[in-house]
Amino acid sequence: MLIFPYLPGANSDIFKGISVFIGVLFSLGSSSAISNIIAGLVITYMRPFRIGDRITIADKTGVVIEKSPLVTRLRTIKNEEITIPNSSVLSGNTVNYSTFSEDGICFQVELTVGYEEPWQRIHELLLNIPPRIKRVNLNPAPFVLQKKLDDFYVLYELNVYIAKSGEIELAKSEIFQSILDDFLAAGIEMNGPHIFANVDHVQQYNPKMPNSSYNN
Repeated sequence: MLIFPYLPGANSDIFKGISVFIGVLFSLGSSSAISNIIAGLVITYMRPFRIGDRITIADKTGVVIEKSPLVTRLRTIKNEEITIPNSSVLSGNTVNYSTFSEDGICFQVELTVGYEEPWQRIHELLLNIPPRIKRVNLNPAPFVLQKKLDDFYVLYELNVYIAKSGEIELAKSEIFQSILDDFLAAGIEMNGPHIFANVDHVQQYNPKMPNSSYNN
């Protein structure tokens, strides 16, 4: 703006038209960048997470390794680096596992069992597993919920607390291993049984049939 009046031909209509055209192109092309910068400023003051926190943005989970004016970078448990625009962070939901991690983070493991098995027995088998998993906490105590009564099975949910959010997937794997061993030893099938039926097709009404009562 300071040097514009001193540029050669600054007062000509052609120069003014070109400058306006370039300004419009720059404004349109940088709209996404500007929205990311504004979102970055809002995130800075909102403080939904800090460097080192483990968070989930949309379906991406990882540890925050960088917060720049344009993007937020996460490192997953598989050492993958995920770059998320700040505008997407601001417009979506963010789950922070590190804020109350000292009190324990609750995660869930689901399985389906048929109605032939008593729910008391399923609860007992599931609640015997967490004490054998070193990664999880026993305070607060684990608990089991019946999430759904389907037509052919019951959906059970084992809720367990853990202190280190980065070990949730590893703890889930160990719990699934114990479920396989314990339920196999107890003779319980972990599936959602379904019923398959063959339908007897009845011949449809045909007005051209001579013996049809509809012709009378």
